Amino acid sequence: MILAAVRMPAADGEDLVRLRQAGRDIARAIGFDAPDQTRIATALSEIVRNALSHGGGGTVEFALLELEDGGGLSIEVCDEGPGIVGLEGVLAGAGSGQGILSARRLMDSLDIRSNSPGGTSVVLTKRLGRPARISADEFVRAFGRGGGSPVPDGDKVVALARELSGARAALSARDAEVAALAAELENTNRGVVALYAELEDQAHALRQASEMKSHFLSNMSHEFRTPLNSMLAISRILLDRLDGELTTEQERQVGYIRSSALSLTELVNDLLDIAKVEAGKAELRFKYFAAADLIGTLRGVLKPLQSNPRVELLFEDSSDIPIIHSDEGKVSQVLRNLISNALKYTDGGTVRVTTTYDDGLDSVQFSVTDTGIGIKPEDIDRIFQEFVQIENPLQARVRGTGLGLPLSRRLAGLIGGNLDVASQPGVGSTFTLTIPLRPPSSATVTETPDMDRRPILLIDDEETSRYVLRQFLGPAVGEVIEATDGEQGLERAQMERPRLIFLDLNLPRLNGVQVIRHLADDPQTAGIPVVVVTSSLIDDSSRAGLGHARAILSKAELDRERLLALVAELSPVDGMDRPLP
Repeated sequence: MILAAVRMPAADGEDLVRLRQAGRDIARAIGFDAPDQTRIATALSEIVRNALSHGGGGTVEFALLELEDGGGLSIEVCDEGPGIVGLEGVLAGAGSGQGILSARRLMDSLDIRSNSPGGTSVVLTKRLGRPARISADEFVRAFGRGGGSPVPDGDKVVALARELSGARAALSARDAEVAALAAELENTNRGVVALYAELEDQAHALRQASEMKSHFLSNMSHEFRTPLNSMLAISRILLDRLDGELTTEQERQVGYIRSSALSLTELVNDLLDIAKVEAGKAELRFKYFAAADLIGTLRGVLKPLQSNPRVELLFEDSSDIPIIHSDEGKVSQVLRNLISNALKYTDGGTVRVTTTYDDGLDSVQFSVTDTGIGIKPEDIDRIFQEFVQIENPLQARVRGTGLGLPLSRRLAGLIGGNLDVASQPGVGSTFTLTIPLRPPSSATVTETPDMDRRPILLIDDEETSRYVLRQFLGPAVGEVIEATDGEQGLERAQMERPRLIFLDLNLPRLNGVQVIRHLADDPQTAGIPVVVVTSSLIDDSSRAGLGHARAILSKAELDRERLLALVAELSPVDGMDRPLP
């Protein structure tokens, strides 16, 4: 805000000397210290000299300012000259505008309005930082007579010239210092660019190492699966006494072998999943599903794992939860891991699974609460690190890989959720999986159609065989439909389009080989995997007619583990993406 202003002419060199002295006097009267008085006078003389040289003279207006932080001085130099051509370049340091640049460095601000042609107006501003020592009336009375101070005598002119020369020398030294700083900054920038390049190279090397590790884990996991499945199958044959009786000691030894193979299989599966996540190859399949259906499937799958009679596994009602749009398979995998961990580390009491909906966050929370051994506060972060196992009283009885919780947290993050834990040693733990009700906008969504819910078809004329298959498969695989002869089975396959067929060979009306041929000839059913389940001995000639079959099982060697592994391999369905122990 301008409190008062006085105007003086600038027509020749004599006016230049008078204006410089007037600028110093006004600055001193307002309250500026000696260095600022010199800066103001020097900046003013630079701009007035430009006005005289390029604009043929003009006017200078001094204004007393009232600012937020105190007083100030504004000086406006106007001329009627041709204006400044290329003003932006001059302000950037190009051309011959050194006087303008010097004045800008000496003052708090410098504003230029120039029209070519049409004259130039330069406004210089200096803040005092405290109230002015002179009032508006005093300012006008002292400097409003149109002349300011008289023209100084020769000695004063010489002194002013020396002062001006010193100021210019100081500005030159300052410009040299700025140039040196600019050169140093340029060198620093080159160093920073080189450092960024080095960091990028290191990041690239780390990415390559991570990709190689993921590739190694993936390949080794696949290579381990075949011998492990063979070990599990052979141990089952031995335990089922298909090749003769075992002594008590032999049965114990085979049991140890089978238990070790199961543990190693679990480790291999976890390693493969982690490798997929790290490599960015974990495919997300979002679909609509009901929490009640998911919980019902988990109840059927996990109840058999409740081996400790002192621990009760409870699933609370979740029928009031809205329909969820997420990757049901990933959610199921995380919850299976949390529940099985809770059963392992709870020696007595309950493991409770609850589902709640948060309307404000539009999210669903699955909580698994146990009354187990609990986790110390300092170990909370460690349990989510790979291969870390916390010492606990149950360690001798309970074994793990140290991969389940890290994998679960990564899977939760993939679907836009998070996995948290609250625990107290000796009281229990609550693991909470929170997922959004619908996919996050950043997720790459692969919609899974309702075909994932297609049934599994059993074609067998023996009721007992169909019953055994149904019991082995359990509710985890979804809907199971049946047919009692070849023609009926073929009709149901064409009508229902099952995702997997278990087929007996000795069937009335159409035998199994004929059914396989008809399925292969029909484009609508040719892609359905077929698993032959038979009591017959299959020789090489018989096997030639079963070319469309993906696997051949003997009814005498059926076990739940092998069947679920085939379902997971040939027709993966959400909630059944890996074999269960």
